[in-house]
Amino acid sequence: MAKGYRTKKVLFRPYEDVLGIGHSMGWSSILIPGSGEPNFDSFVANPFETPKQHREKEVRSLLEKLPPESIMLDPSKIGTIKPPRKKDKPRKEEREDELEEAVDAVKNSTLKKKTKGRNKPSKVAAKKQQLVESAKRPFLEMNRKEEEELSQKKRQRIAEQPELPKSLQRFVRKTADS
Repeated sequence: MAKGYRTKKVLFRPYEDVLGIGHSMGWSSILIPGSGEPNFDSFVANPFETPKQHREKEVRSLLEKLPPESIMLDPSKIGTIKPPRKKDKPRKEEREDELEEAVDAVKNSTLKKKTKGRNKPSKVAAKKQQLVESAKRPFLEMNRKEEEELSQKKRQRIAEQPELPKSLQRFVRKTADS
């Protein structure tokens, strides 16, 4: 690295002899002999494991502690097939296309000529805006009803979940609303 470069970021690679330096003309790496001695934490088997790997390792170790007779599967679920999803409801893209078509049809329609004073451009624009809103209303109400049904189903599903013992609660996936 030459003199006069402005250093922006320095990053050291753990367990290796390399130091990365970001500067105004790019990046450089330098070797620092002896700095990469592998002094791993003796309590950690894999210091580079991801959170998912850590969680799986914890679950595996807990399952190993349990006697095999205590692990049971739900007999009503074994050998069953997951029911197919309902496709009778229109998809979101189809509903959006129908909404756009309805709005375009209202915007392209011509209004009748009215008597003097009622045919001002501002009143014509307000009337068209009102017609657009009335065309959108059924679609918006349908979306709101579907969202309410989904939230009600979600609340019902959460209420149906059995309360886990405190030792197992840390393995439950966190949801956005809790």
